[in-house]
Amino acid sequence: MEPQWRPVSYPLSPSFIFLLVATSYTWLIPVASPQRIPTDPQAAPEYAHSIRLDGDIILGGLFPVHARGDRGTPCGELKKEKGIHRLEAMMFAIDLINKDPELLPNITLGARILDTCSRDTYALEQSLTFVQALIERDGSDVRCANGDPPIFTKPDKIVGVIGAAASSVSIMVANILRLFKIPQISYASTAPELSDNTRYDFFSRVVPPDSYQAQAMMDIVTAMEWNYVSTLASEGNYGESGVEAFIQISRETGGVCIAQSLKIPREPRPGEFDKIIRRLLETSNARAIIMFANEDDIRRVLDAAKRNNQTGHFLWVGSDSWGSKISPVIGQERVAEGAITILPKRASVDAFDRYFRSRSLSNNRRNVWFAEFWEENFNCKLGMHGKRPGSLKKCTGLEKVGRDSSYEQEGKVQFVMDAVYAMAHALHRMHRELCYGYPGLCPRMANNIDGKELLNHIRAVNFNGSAGTPVVFNENGDAPGRYDIFQYQITNRSTAEYRVIGSWTNKLHLKVEAMRWRMGDPTFPASVCSLPCRTGERKKVVKGVPCCWHCERCEGYHFQASEFTCELCPYEKRPDANRTGCTPIPIIKLEWHSPWAIVPVFIAMLGIIATSFVIVTFVRYNDTPIVRASGREMSYVLLTGIFLCYAITFLMIATPDVGVCSLRRIFLGLGMCFSYAALLTKTNRIHRIFEQGKKSVTAPRFISPASQLVITFSLISVQLLGVFVWFAVDPPHTVVDYGEQRTQDPTAARGVLKCDISDLSLICSLGYSILLMVTCTVYAIKTRGVPETFNEAKPIGFTMYTTCIIWLAFIPIFFGTSQSAERRPCLVCLAN
Repeated sequence: MEPQWRPVSYPLSPSFIFLLVATSYTWLIPVASPQRIPTDPQAAPEYAHSIRLDGDIILGGLFPVHARGDRGTPCGELKKEKGIHRLEAMMFAIDLINKDPELLPNITLGARILDTCSRDTYALEQSLTFVQALIERDGSDVRCANGDPPIFTKPDKIVGVIGAAASSVSIMVANILRLFKIPQISYASTAPELSDNTRYDFFSRVVPPDSYQAQAMMDIVTAMEWNYVSTLASEGNYGESGVEAFIQISRETGGVCIAQSLKIPREPRPGEFDKIIRRLLETSNARAIIMFANEDDIRRVLDAAKRNNQTGHFLWVGSDSWGSKISPVIGQERVAEGAITILPKRASVDAFDRYFRSRSLSNNRRNVWFAEFWEENFNCKLGMHGKRPGSLKKCTGLEKVGRDSSYEQEGKVQFVMDAVYAMAHALHRMHRELCYGYPGLCPRMANNIDGKELLNHIRAVNFNGSAGTPVVFNENGDAPGRYDIFQYQITNRSTAEYRVIGSWTNKLHLKVEAMRWRMGDPTFPASVCSLPCRTGERKKVVKGVPCCWHCERCEGYHFQASEFTCELCPYEKRPDANRTGCTPIPIIKLEWHSPWAIVPVFIAMLGIIATSFVIVTFVRYNDTPIVRASGREMSYVLLTGIFLCYAITFLMIATPDVGVCSLRRIFLGLGMCFSYAALLTKTNRIHRIFEQGKKSVTAPRFISPASQLVITFSLISVQLLGVFVWFAVDPPHTVVDYGEQRTQDPTAARGVLKCDISDLSLICSLGYSILLMVTCTVYAIKTRGVPETFNEAKPIGFTMYTTCIIWLAFIPIFFGTSQSAERRPCLVCLAN
């Protein structure tokens, strides 16, 4: 990269002083006659490398009339459009202003126009002409050949400069002009660096800076939903600063990552562009290429992509150096298809077209380069002193622009005219302030125009430019950003053209429906590092590359809480089908049609029928000796307990609620308590009778039926008292149990609706009945050991013993093998 010249402070460097001294000797010219431009276009003009127009106020002009020279020569071939069109636009604007009675009345604008030859160092040397009048000269030691004192040619005093075109040239020139407080207005320099008002405080421009252009390109990339792009820049201030501005915006806004940032050397070696294409393919997902490059580099990049069979792969986003130009895409339309380019809003100035088409060798002698343009434009030669070599036809001078040659107005003509008009409006404001009511220049402006004051007026102008758009400047001297968005499209007739698909004025306005991609495809191509994750997947970002990620599915009971995180669902919920949220786990209960309910209900019905049959039989034969001998009252209590044991089956299967849960607590152990209380009382009565018979013939106490009922219900009341205490300590309510049904697969998870009866509470509820059962068993065993004279009691004892053993067998089944809260009520029913 070539080093850029930047002044550190106001003191002049030795090399700069040398240039000024060398230039000062050109002032020591004896003045014979003020002849300015020869009438013969073939004669050598006095100002061979500049144009000078007389006027009350002189403006400087810098234009790339010639290209950069090769092999040490400062200037190369003529630039017809960027050079001649633009400088003619400046002279045309000055002509219009001088004819305008409302703008700078009685004041004539003049010009001193120089050729920069598209080289910053050469432009620096040329621009010293603008500061000659501001440097004091001492001619005391200088004498003419005859000994007379010299007559100094008074240099033109430049009050402002129009130009330059290239940003590198403007930067170089601006560093000198600021030292002498000469305002400068550029018509084409767009480098963001020139917006620095602390370093380029006397620089303004009628074109928006590349920072706006970079923002517009970022908005395009964002609108296309591209988040992974590469950048490509031509080495130099324009390309590098443009890419730097784009990268800075991407960092500030986020959402767009830069895969690679490549630079095209000033002097590329053979194969350099093929190497660039191969490097871009290293990050093949970054299909969008942001280009800040000159048109020659653009053309060679497209050619390299075509050679490497990458037609249709890259998505080009070009800056205004590409714009709507044909030259970069000639012969490689297919590889450029779909390219999106931007260009500052502009319009063709019809008046300039009429003016330029009317130019000829006879009426445009003020342009010292017009003869060279004439030869170049009409491919002919002007006499023996013509610039073009070879045996070309001789120019007749009767050729006509636009008739005998193609003509299309250069794109920056509008901005050149706007820059001249901006300077004129500022001078007009200044004249109205300093010379109000004075015709022509008043002494305050004629003797010295303060550059700082003129700069303030430049920054304050506000008028409609040559294309009807407002010309204004911000505090940094920048014009507002106004761009047209183009896309290079190939129509169905295989014709390629740039089509306007939107605009950008501080925000993007994009016509998505007007966009077309390869072979007319309207769908958006992708330029992303990673495809979006599916629903229910989180992004695991690659370290250092926020636009690249791996997708991980939220497993188990986790759901996608955000783009980057998975979270665990609450205990009573499970992820939904998309895993983007949680839904309640389905709640189940024991249904009447379930096999776990049908079997207990069937058994219970058989038991209820059998018990009811026995009760009916007992009632029917209530007063018979056999019923009375069996203990009629205790038998009814025992049958009631058996009936309750079967009836509790329906409560255990019924849908749990507060009422059902309350009845479950009451009747869960009550039926067994009835049965075992009656059996215990009856067995105890027989045992006491037998024991008392061993001692005496007196009957034991409390063996009457009434006493037996009192004892039985006293034992039952203990069970009821425990249940009511249980009600007070822990009121009955329902719960949903997720524990055993919360499976590894969330789709199979279920919650079981049940009464809130813990295993400990259940044991306590049945414990009393179990105690009665054990006591009853003890008496049954003792009853088996009585004398043979009481053999009628043996069947009762054996029956009690067998019943106790059966219940002892059901206890481990109920508490040990019940692994499901849904099935536990069924096992209770079966046990009963």
